[in-house]
Amino acid sequence: MPQLFQVDAFTSDLFKGNPAAVCPLNTWPDDTILQHIARENNLSETAFFMREHDGYRLRWFTPTVEVDLCGHATLATAHVLWNHLDYAQDEIRFFSNSGELLVRRNGDSISMSFPNDELFEYKDDSHDVAYSIGLEPDEIYRGKYDLLCVYKEKNDILCMTPDFHRLKRLEVRGVIITAPGSDADFVSRFFAPQSGINEDPVTGSAHTTLTAYWSKKLGKTQLHAQQLSNRGGQIDCELLGNRVELTGKARTYLIGEYYLD
Repeated sequence: MPQLFQVDAFTSDLFKGNPAAVCPLNTWPDDTILQHIARENNLSETAFFMREHDGYRLRWFTPTVEVDLCGHATLATAHVLWNHLDYAQDEIRFFSNSGELLVRRNGDSISMSFPNDELFEYKDDSHDVAYSIGLEPDEIYRGKYDLLCVYKEKNDILCMTPDFHRLKRLEVRGVIITAPGSDADFVSRFFAPQSGINEDPVTGSAHTTLTAYWSKKLGKTQLHAQQLSNRGGQIDCELLGNRVELTGKARTYLIGEYYLD
């Protein structure tokens, strides 16, 4: 029977971070089946992977759509390969819709190399964004996938109560809100009702956008980040030219099998 793993990513503690389902495959089923499995798992992401050449083809599905990039489910997949599937090398090569992703282990930490994001000033109606999120941002940018809304205070991020029905109408994958941190260089939250996830607990791919902004803002390339969802998560970020390296930990919660017959 096909195996299924559930892993809490970007945390060293169970029941924190962002849970992802990870499904190793020997052959690719129809995309409709992949989407049904992701909907049945009902987590923010389900990762499917299969051996390809000297690495693995990796795809990610929310309960409603396939996405081009997902950090926490990539970390969870690497964790499964090293801790449960006897992968012996210290570096894993993943092939994805966002290009090649290199992941390496260093003790119990896992580092992932992702493409850096490029930010552009948001030219559309900022009031519509403000009404959707609940508070007028000080700055708004558009990245490859998401909007980035910047605020002055950590408490602004903690207290935000978006209108998810209105937010869903924005033509982006999701909306990142961020501010300077107290115990971290910056804090954030991520809302993606467009992708079937009102609030994602910890979002690795959003930190390619966040690192692009905060490294320039703070004048440093190494940053520690906190995502302020109810579960919470920790990510170390490093800007390396046109790449961003994201580092975190993971814990296995569940190992099981699923039945398609």
